[in-house]
Amino acid sequence: MKARAAAAIEVRALRKQFGKAGVVALEDVSLSIAPGEFVSVLGPSGCGKSTLLRCIAGLEIPSAGSITVNDAPVDGPPAGLGMVFQRDALLDWRNVADNLMLPVDFRRGDRAAARERAAALLALTGLQGFEQAYPAQLSGGMRQRVAICRALVDDPVLLLMDEPFGALDALTRDQMNIELQKMWRAEHKTVVFVTHSISEAIFLGDRVVVFTPRPGRMADVVQVDLPRPRRLAVRGSERFNGYASHIRTLFEGMGLLKEEA
Repeated sequence: MKARAAAAIEVRALRKQFGKAGVVALEDVSLSIAPGEFVSVLGPSGCGKSTLLRCIAGLEIPSAGSITVNDAPVDGPPAGLGMVFQRDALLDWRNVADNLMLPVDFRRGDRAAARERAAALLALTGLQGFEQAYPAQLSGGMRQRVAICRALVDDPVLLLMDEPFGALDALTRDQMNIELQKMWRAEHKTVVFVTHSISEAIFLGDRVVVFTPRPGRMADVVQVDLPRPRRLAVRGSERFNGYASHIRTLFEGMGLLKEEA
């Protein structure tokens, strides 16, 4: 059996409660993620998926347990972090090229070097030629590609994605799944990807971490043994449907996905 690489992210016995008598969002979550691994986090609304990302990103302080990124304890946003949210959060008064420069401007970095990186990312995502376009001139899928490029412009080692395609229509979402897989294979980033979609989680992930309803606990970790690059047609395969059926059964056991008799 091939040995797993040293963890890029190590979450140990994580608990997150908001306030002394508040909601417990996460309970006893332990997870190791290897460098370059794509891990999907799947679960019902309110199960703590986004809270987990915020804890990894150093935006929330765990109530108990520990998190390390590249062997360094997380006590604030770790070095080499990129984040993408469901809403693209592009600045309407900046064109595409200048929106991509936001992280660089924030840290007062080298704009010239960053523009070279940005140009390569725009070419990779099919946005070459749209550098001077403004967000209002772009489709939802194009805006989200810009948001992903912006998260990658600083060449982070870790990319956290919080339901980035949740607001897109089904066809655009499928296309974005293909685009993200292409970018991940080219960039070799460690990705933690939060989603509500069973199909999306399986299609993109090396592993799918399935969470229970709140307080979020890990119900299962599903290893996805499907060859890459994956085409959308793989969703019709027996193996893919076996993973999906297993995850649906887990949710049914939690009292979710109930069907009328």
